[in-house]
Amino acid sequence: MATNLINSVEQVAQEDLVMFINACLACTGQREFYDDAYGQRVSIDFLHDYILGNYRLLYARSLAVGINHFNSAQIIFKLLATGRDRLPQHRQEEGALIAAALRNLPPQRAWGVLQQLRQKRINNRRSRAIARDYLNIDRDINFDAVKYRAKVRAIATHAHLKLGGELGNFLFRNWQQKIYTTPLFEQFRQAHYSAEAIYNLPFTVAEGLAAKHKVPRDVFLSRIQQQMTLGEKLRLQGSAERTEVEINLDLGRLPLTKLALYILSLPLETRKQRSHIFHQALQRAAGATLKKAPLKLERVAAVLDCSYSSFGSSEKRRRPLGVAVATHYLLQSASKAYRAFWTVPVQDALQITARGQTDLATPLLAALSSGAQLIVIVSDGCENDPPNGAAEVLRVYRSKLDRMRRTSIIHCNPVFNSEDFSLRPLSSMIPTVGLRDAEDLSTMLNFARFAEGSASLSELEDYLGQRVQQMLVGSGGRWE
Repeated sequence: MATNLINSVEQVAQEDLVMFINACLACTGQREFYDDAYGQRVSIDFLHDYILGNYRLLYARSLAVGINHFNSAQIIFKLLATGRDRLPQHRQEEGALIAAALRNLPPQRAWGVLQQLRQKRINNRRSRAIARDYLNIDRDINFDAVKYRAKVRAIATHAHLKLGGELGNFLFRNWQQKIYTTPLFEQFRQAHYSAEAIYNLPFTVAEGLAAKHKVPRDVFLSRIQQQMTLGEKLRLQGSAERTEVEINLDLGRLPLTKLALYILSLPLETRKQRSHIFHQALQRAAGATLKKAPLKLERVAAVLDCSYSSFGSSEKRRRPLGVAVATHYLLQSASKAYRAFWTVPVQDALQITARGQTDLATPLLAALSSGAQLIVIVSDGCENDPPNGAAEVLRVYRSKLDRMRRTSIIHCNPVFNSEDFSLRPLSSMIPTVGLRDAEDLSTMLNFARFAEGSASLSELEDYLGQRVQQMLVGSGGRWE
């Protein structure tokens, strides 16, 4: 009786943690095709509080699994806000995880977390130490002081940090001193008086000063490009087209999923004209991804959803479709034999658009008959043509034709379902894992055994422990 109870408790814990990690891989708190942003944020916030309250150590270790930046920031904030609840034996590990995860965040996210601590008036010793260490890591703090000046100043004040030299003067004694020896600070000062000086500043800083100097938008965009980050160039594509300014984008620097999303954002005619260039760029991006996270597969088939719902939302435009295209190129590069089956037949993945109903049963049947050892399904799981068609195919296949599970089938879902705090599954016969970016596919294939329920809680804990060690060794950092 007692053994059964223990087993039941462990099973619930395992299911809770898998659900949470899956949610943290897919959810970004933004609007999806079927869900609004408010529902997404309420659901994911509830999940965070539930896992934090019941499994604090494993909640912290989730930072090492490769979850997205939105949820990493949430975990860091909630751990720092509830420091009194941590157990003494886990103090050092939790602190090291927070510091390493904060360093891994994009600067704007990291400064946002520290600013959120200030807004919520959280100012314990550990949060001050984390802020101090973040300012002192090997980075260009002068660049951040210019680009995120208000945030850096507010955080330094909140955490009682002592900033000497010109950094302190620049942040607290106004920038209007006669001259700075720090080049970037001097350029910022000059840019308030000279329109020519703005082109030496970070784009987001220069943009405001350009408006002050009344610089025409097209002139500003054409001259500031060398100061733009890749993300800024991608965001400015639409604006540049309206002002007839060409943004020079180096396709070779874009990661796989972002490259796929960029290509899908272009007009069909442009994609046709530059098809060969884009195809090679995606192949190179897939190869670069596989160098970082090796993945060697044999016979693989992919069932890829390009139905209308794969368009995503106004906040995540074409995101599910972009993940499907990027996964297509990644699997093609990683496999000895590969075939792709889309919900709508296509000759060229670069010409694809989100259209039609979601018929997963037809391409799934084709994939099952292809002789593949691994079938990867990329879909939001909202099947309607016919409803539950793929689920019935999978039920019959698993129960009648493949009882020994010789064919591995994995459903990768890029969309979080706020109604039941999870990813919408296709069938209980196969595991469903979250997939924010195609680059995470290697990790997700390893994580699928936990989503399937075939691994125990102790195995999941061991897996998280190994990822923690990899993260901390890779970061080279520690927290006292």
